Amino acid sequence: MIDAPGAVAVEAIDEESPDHGVAAHYGDPTREQRLLEGDVGLVDRSNRGVIAVPGEERASWLHTLTTQHLDQLRAGQGSELLVLSPHGHVEQHAMVAEDGDTTWLDTEPGATAGLLKYLEMMRFFTKVDPRDASTEYALFSLVGPRAVEAAATLDPSLADLRAPDAVAVPGAKFTKGDAPPRPTTLYDVRPLATGGWARRTALGVDFLVPRDQFAATTKRALDAGIAPAGLWAYEATRVAARVPRLGWETDHRTIPAEVNLVGPAVHLDKGCYRGQETVARVHHLGKPPRRLVLLHLDGVTTDQPPARGTEVTVDGRTVGFVGTAVRHHELGAVALAVLKRNVADDATLRVGESTAAIDHE
Repeated sequence: MIDAPGAVAVEAIDEESPDHGVAAHYGDPTREQRLLEGDVGLVDRSNRGVIAVPGEERASWLHTLTTQHLDQLRAGQGSELLVLSPHGHVEQHAMVAEDGDTTWLDTEPGATAGLLKYLEMMRFFTKVDPRDASTEYALFSLVGPRAVEAAATLDPSLADLRAPDAVAVPGAKFTKGDAPPRPTTLYDVRPLATGGWARRTALGVDFLVPRDQFAATTKRALDAGIAPAGLWAYEATRVAARVPRLGWETDHRTIPAEVNLVGPAVHLDKGCYRGQETVARVHHLGKPPRRLVLLHLDGVTTDQPPARGTEVTVDGRTVGFVGTAVRHHELGAVALAVLKRNVADDATLRVGESTAAIDHE
């Protein structure tokens, strides 16, 4: 969709961004944000990495390597997972979809090689065959309250896509009676007649389609009246929803509980995996040292949102960093930031040249 009318590529605005290859906007970012909030828009996310994991032992194998409970994952289900370091720091985050033959993982642009390298290192004699499928398949998303309705115009079988089913955390047991343990969050995944699948998420519906059909499929959506929305609008929607992004709201010290990833991606009642000790210790013995917050920036000192990684300070003392900063059509200049837990909710913060305040909602 980088060739769609009015498209302005991310790299034309920010050469340093990892989000090359997709549109930042289609001429009116504010209107596009309103679409995603009140209606539906089509977002090209074809720059995401895709890893295919076929093989009869894939579910139990991924279960042992990651934070999620996956050995009972069945065709038509999806979830999220993390790969942690031995000390419990977040190294990888991936969305999951199971189609009955293959487990599909999609992750951030630039993260595919690292995740695939780890998976290949851990194969041993397991009957799995992970591969980079980024050149074979591409992802786009329908985002907004009418996403399911819009998805059904592309495939009528998607009209009854179910909303994400989350198990309450922390502290919940994940079984009821004799039911087997299941992932902490389940996404409804449906096969597409033309190949690939659709997955219901908190923000809308993701479509993974063969890359050689991507242009034709997105054109059908546009012809059906679904307007395009750029990555700027998508990121503003994500920030307002306080959804963290690997590499933006995480650094080399991030643990899952700091950035609200325990709920969707970490199972608290499963067997051993790398980094589990840290997850368990933080969950049972205390609070994480940092927390994810939404900041309101003054928006007066400068029109430019602060860069990713900009320090957040109090009285000249560094207390955290900015992940994603955007200009939201209603909230104004806002940012997701990771701050030390002891920073008071009413503290006056500095982010570059701007003052900032923590959103209390």
